[in-house]
Amino acid sequence: MNIPFKKLSGAGNDFIVIDNRHNSIEFSTETIKALCTRRTGIGADGLILIEASLSADFTMKYYNSDGLLGSMCGNGGRCAAYFAYNSGVPTQKSNEYLFEANGNYYHAWIVDKEQVKLQMNPPHDFKENLQVEGLLCYFLNTGSPHVVTYVDDVNIINVYEKGDAIRHRTDIFNGGTNVNFVQQTSANELIIRTFERGVEDETLACGTGAVASALISHMLGKTNSTSLNVTVRSGDTLQISFTSAMENIYLSGPAKIIFSGVFEKTSNYA
Repeated sequence: MNIPFKKLSGAGNDFIVIDNRHNSIEFSTETIKALCTRRTGIGADGLILIEASLSADFTMKYYNSDGLLGSMCGNGGRCAAYFAYNSGVPTQKSNEYLFEANGNYYHAWIVDKEQVKLQMNPPHDFKENLQVEGLLCYFLNTGSPHVVTYVDDVNIINVYEKGDAIRHRTDIFNGGTNVNFVQQTSANELIIRTFERGVEDETLACGTGAVASALISHMLGKTNSTSLNVTVRSGDTLQISFTSAMENIYLSGPAKIIFSGVFEKTSNYA
């Protein structure tokens, strides 16, 4: 069985995206891990299945590279919408998609070639002044759980070592957490590096992490701006906008099709 796919990048977050609107494809955890493994597989931070929906234009089913179902992925959602747009998935509006993910609904707009804007749901579970692994940390769930800690220079942080230690503090964060190291460079500009749960490593971008970093920075009074530019490890910039009441939250940035391909579903990919 030959399965077509596209490889997409959302500001450096990369995903294998497959049209499964006929629900004809099922993957085991080991298959997803194999496909996402770099060097020996296609290589990606995660795998996305675009599936049918009774109440939206499509359903996004997102798996982390560990093969397990993930929580909301902001850049994954933007890439899913861009994939749908380029694959001719029907929508009532030419450049706007309504999709569901994990039981929630999201709007996404194709605002320009390779630029996608996604409306996020309101955050919850804010926690402040947490001392974790010797760092002052803040927590916010933006569809995925995120720790934010501020540093003077993100370039000298051992993201893997520190991030892995905080990520696994399940005594503090139920189920573990993603970890963002944030450097504020101006009143409306941040630089972040992110250790992602489920990938278990630093990724080149994280949409929900960028949103968490922007919102927490505003909540702490580090910025009065409700529109922030967040530069991620890839060098791309994500734009985060919101109201002071933490509503109407939008994540905008690049989404690109890197290549298209076909793989054969064999005993190695069952």
